[in-house]
Amino acid sequence: MENNQSCSRIFADKVQIDNCKETLQTNLKAFSQLGNLLALAGNEVRLKILFLLEEENELCPCDLSDILEMSIPAISQHLRKLKDGNIIEARRSGQTIFYSLKPEQLSLLRPFFKHIVNQTKKESV
Repeated sequence: MENNQSCSRIFADKVQIDNCKETLQTNLKAFSQLGNLLALAGNEVRLKILFLLEEENELCPCDLSDILEMSIPAISQHLRKLKDGNIIEARRSGQTIFYSLKPEQLSLLRPFFKHIVNQTKKESV
């Protein structure tokens, strides 16, 4: 059975259409930043890394490797993508590099993390 969906209207609300276009244009940078963040966080491993960085403030690749039971090179590839995407930052202490979320990204990610924690609480009740 063919799904035939169509749209027909008699009059377009030009003011509404123009307002929507203007809103999108005004917020181009925010859409780009959020789109980039969501694209990177859309990978389950990277989402877990971001969640752990929010929970622990900062972690090194060795910590993440142990927690996620993945090789350090695999973790490092994910960290590189997140760093290149301007979502996390690095701090060196001697031979160790610690990663943390950039504060401006945290405000965007917190609602997602809150959802994860709330789902876990609901399932345990």
